[in-house]
Amino acid sequence: MNSDHARWISTFLEAQAAELDASENTLLAYGRDLKGFAEFAADRGLNFEDLTRTDIERYMVDCDTLSLAQSTLARRLSAIKQLFRFGYEEGWRTDNPALKIKGPGRSKSLPKTLSEAEVEALLTAARSHGRSPADKLRNSCLVELLYATGMRVSELVTLPVAATRGDPRMLLVKGKGGKERMVPLSGPARDALTRWLDARDAAEDTARMERGAKPSAFLFPSTGKGGHLTRHRFYGLIKEIAVHAGVPPGSVTPHRLRHAFATHLLAHGADLRSIQTLLGHADVSTTEISTHVLEERLEDLVLTRHPLAKAT
Repeated sequence: MNSDHARWISTFLEAQAAELDASENTLLAYGRDLKGFAEFAADRGLNFEDLTRTDIERYMVDCDTLSLAQSTLARRLSAIKQLFRFGYEEGWRTDNPALKIKGPGRSKSLPKTLSEAEVEALLTAARSHGRSPADKLRNSCLVELLYATGMRVSELVTLPVAATRGDPRMLLVKGKGGKERMVPLSGPARDALTRWLDARDAAEDTARMERGAKPSAFLFPSTGKGGHLTRHRFYGLIKEIAVHAGVPPGSVTPHRLRHAFATHLLAHGADLRSIQTLLGHADVSTTEISTHVLEERLEDLVLTRHPLAKAT
């Protein structure tokens, strides 16, 4: 495996762990499948940045000749498709060569989400969870912003503080591939943001006077290498807040809060195109919201509004 392949795979697995709550066994399976594909590509002098759909299909043909189970073939293709979707969203490629490749069918489960009551419990718990008053204000701001905007956790933790000044009604978010979008802020989210900014700025002023520390460019600064709160740390925080809220921590991840944002909007009448724009998806087909909500709305539409609908 060359360094290009290793960088892609390690970054992809890190994101799966931090944002999607992938288990250790799942990550190991992805790693094994992608390592085999990387070795296939390296043997042919191919980098992930420039290989084609034909190259991926040739790999799948090679796998098929090994008489592997259909479930194994499907899993390998799934790992490859997720890797290249991630690479496309990160801006490492301008296209997704695996997008239209079809493989053995597998049963699909609906994306997991959180109920409105569970989200409300998380928002309430975040306001009182933390070792200090400043921690509580930061935690409240994190959860309020994530649920109010549907941002990816990577977008949230790297949000520039300059974008949040002046009690904004809209936030400019820089998404994957450098694409920018505007997302509106709710009243509670703006209030949480204002309170956190006051505490953040006061702490920064004290650090500058006492230690000569330089101001941070991020809304959620950290002393770590990146200078901002990491995805892993936020993942840990949301688990702690879930315990505090009485919500099963195994059901709570940053990505599920993003799903909850979309699902709850849809349930309250928002259209898919608007949700697609707010989530920063290039194609509405990638808006992975809980489709049963849409099915319920469509069924209700037909049964109650169609001219031939019968009264029950």
